Amino acid sequence: MKPLLQKIEDKIGDNDDFFILKEYIIDVPVVFLGFKSLIDLPKTLTSIQNKIGSILLTDKSFDQLMPWIGEVKANDSNEALSSIVEGKLIILKLEKNCRKYVIVEPVSQILNRSIESPTNENVLQGPSSSFMEDINTNIGMVRKQINSESLQIRSYSVGTNGKKKLSVLYFEGHVNMDLLHKISNHIERNQGKELNNVQDLSKMMGFSSWMTVSQFNTTELPQEASKSLANGRVVLFVDRIPFALVLPGLFWDMFTLENDKNYPFLITVSICSLRIIGVLTTLILPGLYVALVAVNPEVLRIELALSIAQSRDGVPYPALVEMILMLVILELIVEASVRLPKSIGPTITMVGGIILGQAVVDAKLVSNMLIIILAATTIANSTIVGFQNSLSIRLFKYLIVILASIYGVLGILAGIVLVSTYLAGISTFGIPYLYLNLTKEGIKNG
Repeated sequence: MKPLLQKIEDKIGDNDDFFILKEYIIDVPVVFLGFKSLIDLPKTLTSIQNKIGSILLTDKSFDQLMPWIGEVKANDSNEALSSIVEGKLIILKLEKNCRKYVIVEPVSQILNRSIESPTNENVLQGPSSSFMEDINTNIGMVRKQINSESLQIRSYSVGTNGKKKLSVLYFEGHVNMDLLHKISNHIERNQGKELNNVQDLSKMMGFSSWMTVSQFNTTELPQEASKSLANGRVVLFVDRIPFALVLPGLFWDMFTLENDKNYPFLITVSICSLRIIGVLTTLILPGLYVALVAVNPEVLRIELALSIAQSRDGVPYPALVEMILMLVILELIVEASVRLPKSIGPTITMVGGIILGQAVVDAKLVSNMLIIILAATTIANSTIVGFQNSLSIRLFKYLIVILASIYGVLGILAGIVLVSTYLAGISTFGIPYLYLNLTKEGIKNG
């Protein structure tokens, strides 16, 4: 049977950043094993020497020192390898028959950015810190928000080729225990699956890959995650993913933010109402233009019908083609502004929004009215809370536009009914997506 050191060398010894450092602790020969890219070795050795120096005052032997330095393990090469890959330091005694080793928490290399302001969610009045890639830092930020012994955390190691840490947070006494058990069971059954992104986590939870609505509510704000925990929901953190995933995601998350509660109640209600109007505008306005221009012009007042007809004078395309063409161009502009560096993004927005918009009108490819409709739709879509929610609404509006081009105003109504029916059929572990009771007792009993 190969010694433990030989097994570790055979497995990961070819890596250039892997080190084997021979040292002496109380005249006992040992080796330090780990990755230079994950461990700040000089600082770690200094820390261990200081710890040993203070313990030696009690006149202990090496075997007695081991539990004081770190966690003592034996005869488990797989756990030793996993610990090294995770960035831990292994101390192994150089003896032929010694099967024990010590797992030490080292001084890590600085691989994480500092806590910064959120990049995807703006905060007007409230804490401006956001989650980052380190899962332990994220959990600590939530604990700072919720100073309670009722906050419980369960952690799992997920994956086979690349281990990822997954943590489940919940508020004991507030959480729906049936929801918690279902989430835990899905994680435990699928611990062998790789976890690299949110879609991998969705598959782990048994969600369909064809869902256009995300069943997670994602947030990078600690106060939003804390509010969700207090309301009886479950929060998930995945290592190297800089935001929290809240289960279950609900329809009402599109319209409410914890930050809104900093305003008087009347203003809070007004802001929520504006977001609801924004969703309805995004869904209905493009389809309404197509319906009133191409199918039901008799619905309009004669003055407005003549004004629209005059604006479309010389436009060679039907209203549906005109609308779809400009919507696709608008989607391309939005996607380009998101992907390009911040120094170039505003330029693309200006070129696409002003120069291109004016050019297509002057070229008689689209009407002036359509440009107004597209501008209003884009602004309204931006009022929705959560980027993943705005993507879903952007997709639904195409269905309503197509139905409006066939059935007119009746097609818009049919599209709204279809979208509502689809949303009503979504549930997350037995909790409906359209569930509106957001009190603690509501989720708990839901």
